Amino acid sequence: MSGNQGMEQLIPLVNKLQDAFSSLGVSLNLDLPQIAVVGGQSAGKSSVLENFVGRDFLPRGSGIVTRRPLVLQLIFSPNGEWAEFLHQKNKKYSDFDAVRKEIEDETDRMTGHTKNVSNAPINLRVYSPHVLNLTLVDLPGMTKVPVGDQPPDIEHQIRSMILEFVKNENCLILAVSPANADLANSDALKMAKEVDPQGLRTIGVITKLDLMDEGTDAREILENKLLPLRRGYIGVVNRSQKDIEGRKDIRAALAAERQFFLSHSAYRHMADRMGTSWLQKTLNQQLTNHIRDTLPKLRSRLQSQMLSMEKEVEEYKNFRPDDPSRKTKAMLQLVQMAGVDFEKQIEGGGGENVNVRELSSGAKINRIFVERFPFELVKMEFDEKELRKEISYAIKNIHGIRSGLFTPDMAFEIIVKKQISKLKEPSLKCVDMVVNELMTVVHFMTAKMNNYPVLKEETERIITTHVREREQRAKDQLLLFVDIQLAYMNTNHEDFIGFAK
Repeated sequence: MSGNQGMEQLIPLVNKLQDAFSSLGVSLNLDLPQIAVVGGQSAGKSSVLENFVGRDFLPRGSGIVTRRPLVLQLIFSPNGEWAEFLHQKNKKYSDFDAVRKEIEDETDRMTGHTKNVSNAPINLRVYSPHVLNLTLVDLPGMTKVPVGDQPPDIEHQIRSMILEFVKNENCLILAVSPANADLANSDALKMAKEVDPQGLRTIGVITKLDLMDEGTDAREILENKLLPLRRGYIGVVNRSQKDIEGRKDIRAALAAERQFFLSHSAYRHMADRMGTSWLQKTLNQQLTNHIRDTLPKLRSRLQSQMLSMEKEVEEYKNFRPDDPSRKTKAMLQLVQMAGVDFEKQIEGGGGENVNVRELSSGAKINRIFVERFPFELVKMEFDEKELRKEISYAIKNIHGIRSGLFTPDMAFEIIVKKQISKLKEPSLKCVDMVVNELMTVVHFMTAKMNNYPVLKEETERIITTHVREREQRAKDQLLLFVDIQLAYMNTNHEDFIGFAK
């Protein structure tokens, strides 16, 4: 790409990427460059966007009107004026009232006939000779109080949705604030400050300049002296509610806006840098520059994602959805791969793919046997003073009223059996630790089946059931082994003092 023409192609190029990802229903976490429109309810966001297009096409009403993100792609076209929705292929709208109706209907299809919100975007393209190439994301207006059948946490839902867009470092923030309210309390600027504390990617838009109290103006704000932003502020004058209801022509409103800035003493000196037309030019230039600046990183991330996906696609090269034999073969391959992965994790092995950063599950199980189990044995409580006391009581209780000359074997067996019984707890704990490690291996080896959730779930179920059955058998065997040791004390053993050779 070279020259202005090359730069002009950047926005349509990003539009194609956005459409491709939306159509596939996948998110590649590429953080595409875009402009998010943020503001409180009744801040004038919708009027600003309609002024760009020169048409009334956005839903209006009381309360929350925008309930899903609207990805608005403005595309310059000298061949007429029409609109297209991504979810309606090859259908053109020349009637912009019908566009509004479709936005409302598509919103209701996702949220129902309620005031609930959804973060699933609606993609709309508008072709017109009156627009510059520009892409904006119109987000729901921030609200404080639930209305109608909205959930109590509607404020949190909308805030989370907006943050999802504006926290992206590649996202420019168009913060729309009304001039007839205290700018220090602006919802849009507060949100922008939270994610962009230096004000490097925030563009301020001040609306309703014509509705300020007599004798007041927003000159200091527009001159970027109060709450300064790196990209500055631009003032606009939208149509009033009366103008909208009276269907006042937007082009006439833009002419009136121009006249307002030229005739107002506080804004006359900056009239050429105010108004909807200047705002649209500024956004077009800033978005183009922003895309150009982020393009190298975007290209690098896209190539990385592509290599990752190509590797994943390679795993399914033998899969054919319409061929039962292929399905069976693909399933067997996945199961065999899971088995190989399980064996590698447990049995270990050499080669170039040996992990040098962490232990494999087999090595961890070995450590449980060699280190943890002996540690648990040593950790068993052993109070020599208490043991001597128990031995003394056992001997005296066995002798009863008699005074014995020799230590009875029965006393020895009672004390020793009590100590041997203590081996049960650390032995069972050792089994639990090994089983936990085996379950980690199961989740690891079935991770490659994520695209086949039913197969993954069934594989995990079968293996888990098998492991749990063997776990119980292992515990039963351990308890039986300890019971065998308790059943007979073989004192004629080399470990005992007085062993007769």
